[in-house]
Amino acid sequence: MSEIPVIRTAHLCKSLPVGGQMLEILRDITLDIWPQEMVAIIGPSGSGKSTLMGLMGGLDSATNGKIYLRGEDITLLGERALTRMRNQKIGFVFQYFNLVPTLNALENVMLPLQYAPNSPRRGHKKRAQELLEMLNLGERMNHNARQLSGGEQQRVAIARALANNPSILLCDEPTGNLDRASTALVTEALFQVRENTGTTVVVVTHNPTLAKRMDRIIELVDGQIVPSPATIAPH
Repeated sequence: MSEIPVIRTAHLCKSLPVGGQMLEILRDITLDIWPQEMVAIIGPSGSGKSTLMGLMGGLDSATNGKIYLRGEDITLLGERALTRMRNQKIGFVFQYFNLVPTLNALENVMLPLQYAPNSPRRGHKKRAQELLEMLNLGERMNHNARQLSGGEQQRVAIARALANNPSILLCDEPTGNLDRASTALVTEALFQVRENTGTTVVVVTHNPTLAKRMDRIIELVDGQIVPSPATIAPH
């Protein structure tokens, strides 16, 4: 593997004021995630999983500690630089698909490309078509979002997250709103993403079946990583 992790957190902490006191959400989180890894972050509700993902993706700021993306300390970046970093380097997938209901699948996937600097407009449609075909949605690309099943909508959301060719895909409960059959399809789609693009995939999940298929599991309890062989980077 590369000498430099895709994501590195160093002594990361996050606290929030609650009832006149500071509530510790995350405590001393130090971890490395390596190129092309598929990592599951698990733990009970309230353990800090989504907070950790938000910090790694630059959606929130840490109270203390450092976050490095490919060696760059993103805790030093201003909001404009963070926005550019998120647009160019990270794809986000959430439990709720957040598709634009009035647009079809193809148009939803093309949306991020319209905001990407130096992205030739004439290539947007082709890029979106290729991503939808990779995720076995070629026959559904002209369907309105409302006409798609939950599993199809989530795969469209994955394609949209990949539109700008990010090196990292962060997924927060991507199967949490799906039935068993759709969960299986979305799980396979995530593996297709890694196989076809080499993207690093990090998944927050309560689904033990999905977690066990990942290369590595990181478990959080009460805002801390539970020490186990599964949390040691395979480097």
